[in-house]
Parts: sequence; C-alpha cells; structure tokens
Amino acid sequence: MSNSSSITQFLLLAFTDTRELQLLHFWLFLGIYLAALLDNGLIIIAIACDQHLHTPMYFFLLNPSLLDLGSISTTVPKSMTNCLWDTRAISYPGCAVQLFLFLLLTSAEYFLLTIMSYDRYVAICKPLHYGTLLGSRACVHMAAAAWASGFLNALLHTANTFSLPLCQGNALDQFFCEIPQILKLSCSGAYLRESGLIVVGVCFFFSCFVFIVLSYVQIFRAMLRIPSEQGRHKAFSTCLPHLAVVTLFLITAIFSHLKPPSISSPSLNLVVSVLYSVVPPAVNPLIYSMRNQELKDALWNLFA
Repeated sequence: MSNSSSITQFLLLAFTDTRELQLLHFWLFLGIYLAALLDNGLIIIAIACDQHLHTPMYFFLLNPSLLDLGSISTTVPKSMTNCLWDTRAISYPGCAVQLFLFLLLTSAEYFLLTIMSYDRYVAICKPLHYGTLLGSRACVHMAAAAWASGFLNALLHTANTFSLPLCQGNALDQFFCEIPQILKLSCSGAYLRESGLIVVGVCFFFSCFVFIVLSYVQIFRAMLRIPSEQGRHKAFSTCLPHLAVVTLFLITAIFSHLKPPSISSPSLNLVVSVLYSVVPPAVNPLIYSMRNQELKDALWNLFA
C-alpha cells in the first residue's frame, strides 16, 4: 500500500512492450503531431495575415486552432518520449501539469464550440443584427470567457484530484494523466468529492450541448426558408464544418468516458483515448478548410 505523499511518479500505460512496435508508435505519433502542427499553424497564420478573414467567424476559428495545438502538445510529446526511451514514467508534478493543461484546453474548446454555434445562429437567423450582437469587443469577451471557464474548470478538478489520498499504487491505465484513472488509485470513498465536481461539470457540459442543439434547430429552420438554392448552399457550407467538429468532439469523448464496462479493456481504452485526444486536433483543420473557400483562398495566397 502507498499514499500520495510517497508517490513521486506515475506509470503510464504502454501501447506495447515490443521494441519494434514502440518505435512504430513513436513514428506514427510523430507524423500525426507534425500534421496537427502544420494544419493548425497554417490556419492561424492565414487568419492572422489575411485582412479579409478578420471577422467574428474566423476569430472564433482561430481560437480552436490554438487550443488544438496546445491540447495535442500536452499529451503526444510525452508519449513519444516514453516510447523512444522505453519508459512509462511521468513525474507527480508533471502528471498534475499535464492533467491541468489538458482539462483547460479541452474545456475551453468545448465552450468555444458552443459560442461558435451562437455565431452561426446570429449570422443565419439574425443577419441584420450580426454587427451589433457580435462586435469585436463582444467577440473578445466571449472568447475570454471560454478560456477563463476552461481555466477554472481545470483548476478545480486538478486541485481536487491531486488532494485525494492515493492507496492503490501509481500505475495508470492510460497513456496520459486523466481524472478517471487517477481516481482508481484513490482510497475507498475518497473519490466522492471529485465525483460531485464531475456531476456538476457534466450538467454544465450538457447545458452547452442543449444550447448547440437548439441553435442548430433554429439554423436549419432558417435555412429551409432561404429562397435560393445558392443561398442555402452557402449557409450550409458555413455550418457543416462546425457541426462536424462538434459531432467528432462529443462522440469520441462520450464513448471514451461512458462506454459499458463489459467492453472495456486496456487495448480498447488506448484506441478510444487516441480517438478523442489525438485525432481531433489533427483532423479539425481539414474539416474547417474542406468547404471554406475563403480559407482555401487565404491559404493559397500564403504560397502564391
């Protein structure tokens, strides 16, 4: 038996014990990481450099790219380093910092996705009031509120999680530090306080989900009333990327944390965790740029 005061490091779950497969994992993660850096970096540079993209929609698109860069940089480099050096260790403070940053960045991104649904709602359902409701000051305030909410959520969960006494060793069933895996190491009954915070967080996240759904119900109703096919196509093109990113974010996160215990296994947990923590930051920029001609033109102009 051990307690949290004697734990100096945690042992992360290894993808494999075979050296060749460890190196394969390193190169695979390196490719995904470089792709995420390139994709998100190009979007950030294009939006920052092109005056035509200095609008609320692209301002809100800039923020998730920053968050995606931070999110994948929080988990993937450490996993690659462990594979390269054939180790599983992460220090106790390093685990706390990783958990805090991952919670901050993913929470802030979800809040920003909620705000982006409001942006699309105003643009399509109340176009005449768009400049009034989404002025530059309002956009900055909403983005700051999303970042601040993510920071507060991460601070509360991280402080509470690492204040729990740990009596079940130091091995985590995950390739990065995550609350459910740390709670498994806590003493019997000590996790109830954190469970209360999780319930509050789930209620808040569910409220955001309801807001997104209601926004899109109104958006689709307004789109059906647009008389021209070209107008409907343009409205659909601006909404589809956001809706696709929200769907990818929610499906992977919900399945990862709410999958039935009967189908849970270390291998499946690893695959699912990669799907919700590694894949979205690399794929989101492609989704956003796929149907956005203005963004494609700005990217093209970067190299013209």
